[in-house]
Amino acid sequence: MSDQFPTVTQYASPDLIAAIAYEGLPRTADPRWAESGAPDPDTYGRWCGHMCGIACLRMALLARTGDAPTMFELLDDARKYGAYTEDPDTGAIRGLIYAPFVEYVQDVHPLGAEPHPTLTVPGLLALLDGGRLVMASVHKEIRRPENPAPGKGGHLVLVTHRQGDTVHFRNPSGHTEQARTASLPTAEFAEFFAGRGVSLI
Repeated sequence: MSDQFPTVTQYASPDLIAAIAYEGLPRTADPRWAESGAPDPDTYGRWCGHMCGIACLRMALLARTGDAPTMFELLDDARKYGAYTEDPDTGAIRGLIYAPFVEYVQDVHPLGAEPHPTLTVPGLLALLDGGRLVMASVHKEIRRPENPAPGKGGHLVLVTHRQGDTVHFRNPSGHTEQARTASLPTAEFAEFFAGRGVSLI
């Protein structure tokens, strides 16, 4: 599964993720922004940093059905269900919110979905063993696991399967090919894992 599973990044240009994440490149400078389905560079720049869950969903759809809407088509539909909200005063974006996201997936797409507000590592492994994909909440710095984990949660990766005590996952904000198609021993994964997520069938 690992070699054939699709990889989708939340940024339109995977080769620019390192520059965006660590070198201060403005998200609006991504020359491939239109491929995301965004209406303009500013809208792309505002939302792409929040679309890890949308990228996970798009990967799951491509893997299960061979087809998927654009990133922004998925985002727009998910927003109609309240999977993302915006603060009316500050404009701050909040999401991905699990319950309305699961409702959206179940209503609109040929996937089953279940929220897991509390999820242990053994529970995660059991879901994988049952054939599910798991959108797991981790710290974004899981892309550099050689460094100590600065925290847990705030970012979503798609865990595709496990081999023994190693979990394999796709990281929508991976800054290298190895970080995008990644694997870690469960003990190392747990250092970044917030103990929650969404499973997809």
